[in-house]
Amino acid sequence: MSHPSTPPLPEDLKRDFSQPQAPAVRPIAPLPKEVEAIIIEAPPPSVAPGPGVPARVPHLGHAVLFVSLAALVLVFTQITLLGLSHPVADPHRTANAALHPKLIIASQAITYLVTLGISFFFFPLLWQRSFADGIQWDFATARRNAWKLIPIGLITGFAVQAISSLIPVPKSIPMDDFFRHTSDVWLVTAFGTLVAPLFEEIAFRGFLFPAFAIAYDWLSLPKTPAARERWHNTTGLTTAAIVFSTILSSILFALLHAEQLAHAWVALFVLFCVSLVLSIVRIKTRSVACSTLVHASYNASVFLTLFIATGGYRHLERLAR
Repeated sequence: MSHPSTPPLPEDLKRDFSQPQAPAVRPIAPLPKEVEAIIIEAPPPSVAPGPGVPARVPHLGHAVLFVSLAALVLVFTQITLLGLSHPVADPHRTANAALHPKLIIASQAITYLVTLGISFFFFPLLWQRSFADGIQWDFATARRNAWKLIPIGLITGFAVQAISSLIPVPKSIPMDDFFRHTSDVWLVTAFGTLVAPLFEEIAFRGFLFPAFAIAYDWLSLPKTPAARERWHNTTGLTTAAIVFSTILSSILFALLHAEQLAHAWVALFVLFCVSLVLSIVRIKTRSVACSTLVHASYNASVFLTLFIATGGYRHLERLAR
């Protein structure tokens, strides 16, 4: 009896079962698009030859440009406000109007805000990075540490007021003119708590502090190829540069307020020490937003004391010496 023959195996299924077979290796399928490796490109190279190494900013040229811009805006603003408020060509009346507290506050507030607005768009073109990154603003750090920064400002402010009550100050200083009328005091309070700290910290701790430190390190750099290469491939600042810049910027910070305090050098030394505190906060946190918050809290403590002492700014005669 014949048996049905086994159909032949297809060629691709024939195997030699007498020899051990290696396990079949399946080809690895390519990863789907959504799980492909992500390649992060380095930031575009700046003037430094090292790829991805950011340039040192703001340097001294940037700081001079920022200060010059503020000076030009201030002159233009004062001339414009004087022309609008006193169109009569009377030199004597114009000179008196220029010293009016409301005009001074308005011109400074407009100058600060316009300068910051122009800088916000202009300097990123030079730096190839955002304005906040260039000046090390870092608002996230300030928000995260606000519970520590605000008390630092308040305590510093109350301590300075206690010390100031013990030091000799001229009986009449130009700053007193801002505290003769309730409306002027409210304007000074808003300006001194919100606008002035923002601008002054960006100017002194955002521009001048790094500018002076960078200039110090550049001038003290050894004239060797290795030193030049290290300079172009790093962005750190030396301790000597940080100390030098902190002292110099704090001197300028105190001198900025010299006219208001009738050049009372003891009072200016106190402001110099306040600037040292603000600089230390900026250095420790690497955030200008942090020093701004401390500065605003410091100013707020001064106005809070004044508010309480004058019954809500209703009895300014109590400020008479």
